[in-house]
Amino acid sequence: MIENKKYRVLVEYLAIALGSGLLAFSLVFFLEPNTIAPGGVTGFAILIQKIFGIPIDFTNLAVNVPLFIAGIMILGKAFGAKTAYATIMLSVFIRFFYMFFGEISVTDDLLLAAIYGGVISGVGLGIVFRYGGTTGGTDLGGAILNKFFPNLSTAKMMMLLDLIVVGAAGLVERRIETSLYSIIALYILVKLIDFIVEGLSYAKAFYIISSDPEAMGKKITQEMNRGVTALSGKGVYTGSNRDVLMCVVNRAQVAKLKRIVHEVDPKAFMMVSTIHEVLGEGFKEAK
Repeated sequence: MIENKKYRVLVEYLAIALGSGLLAFSLVFFLEPNTIAPGGVTGFAILIQKIFGIPIDFTNLAVNVPLFIAGIMILGKAFGAKTAYATIMLSVFIRFFYMFFGEISVTDDLLLAAIYGGVISGVGLGIVFRYGGTTGGTDLGGAILNKFFPNLSTAKMMMLLDLIVVGAAGLVERRIETSLYSIIALYILVKLIDFIVEGLSYAKAFYIISSDPEAMGKKITQEMNRGVTALSGKGVYTGSNRDVLMCVVNRAQVAKLKRIVHEVDPKAFMMVSTIHEVLGEGFKEAK
């Protein structure tokens, strides 16, 4: 058990280092050379570098100290340790790339820089988030706010906080196009973070109201090997008691379940919703 825990911690920290490295790569080779600031302290650091010439790795560390302290107080020591590690690794990777490659822009095309910078940044931050860390800045701020507003994801919290930095990018360059391209990079970044964190393992939840719930539930259980739960319901208009069947299936089973419902009761009322994570028997194990 102890060895498994040590292995899991090692994997987590290696993954956070990888994510920090990808974020640093996107900043050095795509975003900073084109003054594309997709929000966050890293985006703010790009603006500071353009205005005052202060290296972005230095600004990244300096601004994150108070946020790091707040993160430890609100999110716990373990989260704070991973955030400190990710923040330091980000600055280390940025300095490494500058030392060995200098200030190189992979492309001068702003659209390509925004797209590829946003993609690589989103993948990097998504990996960091997935393994329990942040790189400080608005992603740490977003994680802190997510603690108080769990209905909004960390990525969407980040997007709200980042709009100010995005607007400032256009002011620094005195070009509205810079802000517009920064918004493109920010949008891609946020979507990819959600994609990496939530993954493709989403499932579908079916809520079925049928005139013959027993036959429906039995057929679903037998043919699909999925559990079915009967929830007690009552029609407001008719006043009659009805069972609402709930069944969760993976994406590959959606069409088959719809066919079964139609075969048993063509007039059945059916609602289908997307579930981003399912833990338990027949799905992913809780950790």
